[in-house]
Order: sequence, then C-alpha cells, then structure tokens
Amino acid sequence: MKCEVIHPEWDKYNFTLADKFVEYGKKNDMFVIGHTLIWHSQLSPFVHKIKSSDSLLQFFTNHINTVAGRYAGKVNGWDVVNEALNEDGTMRKSIFLEKLGEDYIVKAFQLAQKAAPNTELYYNDYNIEQPKKRAGVIAIIKKLQAAGVRIDGVGIQGHWRAGKVPLKDIEESIIEYAALGMKVMITELDLGVLPNPWDGDAADVNLIAEYTAKMNPYPSGLPDSMQVKLTKSYEDLFSLFLKYKDKISRITFWGVNDGQSWLNGWPIRGRTNYPLLFDREFKPKPAFFKVIETKTKPEVKKAF
Repeated sequence: MKCEVIHPEWDKYNFTLADKFVEYGKKNDMFVIGHTLIWHSQLSPFVHKIKSSDSLLQFFTNHINTVAGRYAGKVNGWDVVNEALNEDGTMRKSIFLEKLGEDYIVKAFQLAQKAAPNTELYYNDYNIEQPKKRAGVIAIIKKLQAAGVRIDGVGIQGHWRAGKVPLKDIEESIIEYAALGMKVMITELDLGVLPNPWDGDAADVNLIAEYTAKMNPYPSGLPDSMQVKLTKSYEDLFSLFLKYKDKISRITFWGVNDGQSWLNGWPIRGRTNYPLLFDREFKPKPAFFKVIETKTKPEVKKAF
C-alpha cells in the first residue's frame, strides 16, 4: 500500500495487490492495517518532480481520498503518517514539510478521518521510545487533539537489537502515550543480531553501508551464545508487554521467518540475520517458546 506501488503515476492507481491483501484479511477474520498513506520514502518518482505547493497538495489530497476511501469499512486501521520526525524530535525535512508546512500532518489526519470515518488512525515511527523523539510524537498528538482531529494510536516500531533492547524507555513511552488516550502498538517488531555500522539504532530505509565479512559474522547459522541472548531479549520484552497489556492494543512482527526479514538486506545487502521467532525453514526458535511461556509476574508485596 506504499505510494510507489499503489499510486505509480499522477492519474493512475494500482490496487491489484492491495485488494488481494485486504480480501485475504477479511476472509480470515483478521484486523487489517493499511501501511501507509503519507511517507517521505518509497514515493513514486513523479511525486519528487512536483514543483508547486498547490500541485503537491492536490496529490496529497487525491491520494488520501482515493486510497483511504477505497478501503473504508475494509481496513481497520491506517498508518496515516509514517516517520515524520528526526531523532531529536524535530520535523523531518521531507517534501511534505518543505512544500506544505508543519500542518501537513494535521491535514493528513483530517483527510483520512473524512475518507474513512470508521477506521482507526495512527502515527507510526521508529525510535519513538527515545525521550527526544518521544517528545516530538507527544507534540504531534497534542497538536492534533487541539485541532479537534482524531488520532487513535501510536505505533512504536520495534526495530531493536538483541541484548540492547531499551526496556526502560519503552516502558516510559507506553505510559506516556497511553496517558494521552492513545492505543499503544508495537509495530514492525524484530530484534536484529548483527552489528550496526553506525553508533545509533536508526531504521531509515535510505541508509546503506558497504558489505564486509566483519559485518556478517553468522553466515552459516546463529551460535548458541547469540541464540541465548536473542531468547532472553524476547522474554524480557514480552514480560514488559504483558505488564501493560491493558494499554497495548497489538504487536506486529515485521516478517514471519528469518529468511523474509528486511534486515538481511538493510543497511547492508547480502547479510544473514536472525531477528524473528521462526527460522528460515519456518521452525520455531527457542525465543518463540519463551514468548509463549511468558506470563505476567505476580507483584511481590514486601512485609515490614
């Protein structure tokens, strides 16, 4: 449902795959998420050639009205705006910010609300459990609410790394977003096991790095030591999720088995990653069983 697929030319839409996706979800009684209406990345080439603000606004409006409107009553939730923030919580310098101004997010949610009135509307982004970026999301939520525009939830993209999951930041974010009336969702969940070529944990699809053997340490299989670390990270993460199960509406994995993961090709092509609960043969990994076994831990009351 990304622009480059579903809206390849100014006056041309391609609904073939999206229709099949939605039909499959409805046939199997699934909760269908549309991803995504407005995103600076994976835009169709023609969008980048738009020169005037008026023309971009026309594209913006037609795109949301047409796509969200087509699936009104069929798609249960939309990622209305995706990845609009920098790491410090400021607005990303996208074509939308440049030509439409900071209120483009409000406009996107207004249009989506009108085109699909019974569909949940979300803001989705990575690293928004981090304090500075979290503050940026909170500002967006408050701005929408002040304008009387509906936003139903926030998707925290779970692109974390085994052994380095920021549990404290995640917990604080769940609490703060829920306090604003948001449904909290963990989206795009995967725990990478490979080294990151940069110091940070960005998930910007436009970032790339060169291949070296050092950056692909497990081409033939995951060693037991790293398997243990992956399993423990998933156990700790789901223990936290269960603690706040009243605030978290869904958890979505970014892929089913390791072989399908985008992390095999990002940010370095040709690597072998192991971030999910099922291996390349669809066999459940130790982390899968630990997630299934995870229970909410009873609160220990101290006697004094």
